[in-house]
Amino acid sequence: MKPIVDIGKALGIDAPNLEQYGHYKAKVSLKFLDSLPERADSKLILVTAISPTPAGEGKTTMTVGLGDALRRIGKNAMICLREPSLGPVFGMKGGAAGGGYAQVVPMEDINLHFTGDFNAIALANNLLAALLDNHIHHGNSLDIDIRRVTWKRVVDMNDRALREIVISLGGPGNGYPREDGFDIVVASEIMAIFCLATSIEDLKERIGKIVVAYTRDKKPVLASDLNAQGAMTVILKDAFQPNLVQTLENTPAFIHGGPFANIAHGCNSVVATISALKLADYVVTEAGFGADLGAEKFIDIKCRKSGLRPSACVLVATIRALKFHGGADLKTITDENLKALEAGIVNLEKHISNIRDVYGIPLVVAINYFTSDTDAEVALLSSKVEALGVRIVLATHWEDGSAGAVAVAHAVVELCAQPSTMTFVYPDEATLWEKINTVATRVYGADEVTADTKVRKRIKELQESGYGHFPICVAKTQYSFSTDPALRGAPTGHSINIREVRLSAGAEFIVMVCGEIMTMPGLPKVPSSERIDYIDGKVVGLF
Repeated sequence: MKPIVDIGKALGIDAPNLEQYGHYKAKVSLKFLDSLPERADSKLILVTAISPTPAGEGKTTMTVGLGDALRRIGKNAMICLREPSLGPVFGMKGGAAGGGYAQVVPMEDINLHFTGDFNAIALANNLLAALLDNHIHHGNSLDIDIRRVTWKRVVDMNDRALREIVISLGGPGNGYPREDGFDIVVASEIMAIFCLATSIEDLKERIGKIVVAYTRDKKPVLASDLNAQGAMTVILKDAFQPNLVQTLENTPAFIHGGPFANIAHGCNSVVATISALKLADYVVTEAGFGADLGAEKFIDIKCRKSGLRPSACVLVATIRALKFHGGADLKTITDENLKALEAGIVNLEKHISNIRDVYGIPLVVAINYFTSDTDAEVALLSSKVEALGVRIVLATHWEDGSAGAVAVAHAVVELCAQPSTMTFVYPDEATLWEKINTVATRVYGADEVTADTKVRKRIKELQESGYGHFPICVAKTQYSFSTDPALRGAPTGHSINIREVRLSAGAEFIVMVCGEIMTMPGLPKVPSSERIDYIDGKVVGLF
């Protein structure tokens, strides 16, 4: 690793504009970033993937490897990534900083507390919760109906025991007892606002618009009604500055913000992405999970709100993951299985169709190569993708660093030189019901959207209350185009059931909670935390 001041200097950022957190990570002054002129010729590259599987796809690894490879072929490139959440780090993933020779570093810091951004977001969120309950305790002059409090507390951990709780027990001095619950930090509206705000002023204004509860006559109560936005902005002001780190090959990277893509909008901060485009000619970023979730939200929420437009897209897959989609067992996933591969390619084909035909973004398919991949499997996959008129390249950056992703880099540069017109999945003026139906049928391949009377009534209320122009944010399983995580491949003829609807007035979108997805995940039977340890002065078990 190089000292972070050297990484900053190479970008034109002098030391006084870096707030250092040790030798290898720093926050960059917003005042400095705001002073930089816009660069109309900078290119934004979106990295997305097929529907995730236990076999692995390597989206973040590809993002890092591609950034390194672009610099290897002489391009001025940067990377923009989300910050990892401690929930999946200690739960399923065990880390989210890339892998092999395609990592952002210092990996241990990034995967753990990093610069404290998530703690600041949690504190701001929970300050608002405390102010809300305090207002109710001290006379409730706003006439809040405690049965209609919508604001939840958050913690950055998978903890199913906190999903539904009762608070304020113990007598009058502790407030009025009511049902409550926790979400994970990365599913919170504060996280969404943090990543969509374009300035401190915009951040403060958005926070003030948050609907925290309703009165007895069903009028919304805003965070600004509690005079919360000022103090919350103070908590977030330092965190709002993008975090600068580097890859193993010293490519500069902004890692900032981290909403989940299955239960939030799944993109790093707008501030970081826009700033990177002022500093580099090529900016590589990613959207969480598959192109049906992360990429759709990247386009319909982040791009719609920010004006960002990607010039090219990299769709990441692995042969073993495609075989899993085709019905192969994980125990035999490394064995040659042309039948399963051919059956599983339908998942890749659906994502290609979405990116090219629905989103309107030129793309290249990048296959993270494993030594277990046979020549016959590579040939079959290549022929299927090329028959669709899409370029496919193999990448070995995990093992070979930037040299292993040079072919992807050249393909991306060629795509960026072509004219393209990104399109939204639905227009602003469509109704909320039309929007969810459009996403379900066009992107997920569903036949219909279902919802009970209560949910339909809520959607109608939001439409009539002036929120109909908001985009939707679908919270659903990442493992399938459907709401059933067991349905692999590219299922059709299924239904998308809306279980709950949440208004995110500050973030300016409507969350449609579908299927069994939880906004507070639980830990698996054997969590990754059991493999994480501190031995002889070194952190082990993060990957």
